[in-house]
Amino acid sequence: MSTNLMRGYGMVSPEKPGWLEKERPACGPLDAILRPTLVAPCTSDTHVMHGGAGYKKNLILGHEAIGEVVEVGPLVTRFKPGDVVVVPCSTPDWMAPNIQLGKSNAHDYDLMTSFKFLTFKDGVFAELFHVNQADANLALLPPDVSPEAALMTVDMMSTGFHGVELADIGFGDKVCVIGIGPVGLMAVAGAAIRGAGQIIAIGTRPNCVKIAKEYGATDIVSYKEGDIVQQVIALTGGGADKVIIAGGNQETFGQAVAMTRAMGTIANINFFDLKDTLSMPAWHWGLGMSNKDIRCGFCPGGAVRIQRLMELIRHGRVDPGKLITHRFHGFDQIDEAFHLMDRKDPDLIKPVIYID
Repeated sequence: MSTNLMRGYGMVSPEKPGWLEKERPACGPLDAILRPTLVAPCTSDTHVMHGGAGYKKNLILGHEAIGEVVEVGPLVTRFKPGDVVVVPCSTPDWMAPNIQLGKSNAHDYDLMTSFKFLTFKDGVFAELFHVNQADANLALLPPDVSPEAALMTVDMMSTGFHGVELADIGFGDKVCVIGIGPVGLMAVAGAAIRGAGQIIAIGTRPNCVKIAKEYGATDIVSYKEGDIVQQVIALTGGGADKVIIAGGNQETFGQAVAMTRAMGTIANINFFDLKDTLSMPAWHWGLGMSNKDIRCGFCPGGAVRIQRLMELIRHGRVDPGKLITHRFHGFDQIDEAFHLMDRKDPDLIKPVIYID
């Protein structure tokens, strides 16, 4: 085998995951090349593999990683080979004009362009992977934060907390989080940190319900016990102030609008599918006169955000390590962990793979 080739795991084509052989990434002057040491598959990876983000082929997947720096470009000043770093899932081009508008989740006017690892660039399920603008997009792993907890900041915590930011949750708000997978659970935790009063979590898996309560959920709603909209309206006495969509299908959007009171906010961090059509009865939106705000977006990127999230871990505000239910060891175990994430086994919340 040529020394310029490496192995990676991803999608050969839609609906066809597997091992790939690719060219090793080159390091630009501002960039870094990393060897992954701890990675996690995500439903976004499986969503892309199934074609949910459009046709892609021969793409290495993975966007959640702790890694060891192997090489840095000549203009990198904050990192050196051997450093263990936390890699945000969103790595913007910080000199792009759109960044000046405060939107680091997209460095231009196209969709999710800062989310490079799944949109147009090989991901972290590889022997080596590339990170652009390393000084701005990597964070050193603090000695008092476990690698597992740090790994949960790069997407699960960052995305869940972004739902809280989009919803603009304040003291005493009545909040509903739809979907309590790992991102929704982090939204519950973020809402509690932000000072929400009542926090309603919608979900059915017993292990997720347990952790939702530990993170601050005051009420649990199950679709098995009736219409979730009516349940939330009854629990809140008229509707939630803020609703975060962290899971569900195309019907969930309309349900979120319906359970939100007038003057409230709906924040979406759920990754819908290309084939989905989002709709709602006009009267759920007050015929356009209810002042219900609808917001959405991918989580912001960069090192500073991840550093701040790790500060919350360091000082005991939240423990995202509770999300991890399955641990694998060895590079070849990425395949098994990926299929586990794709199946969504009943006892699964989040798997991780140690690259021993």
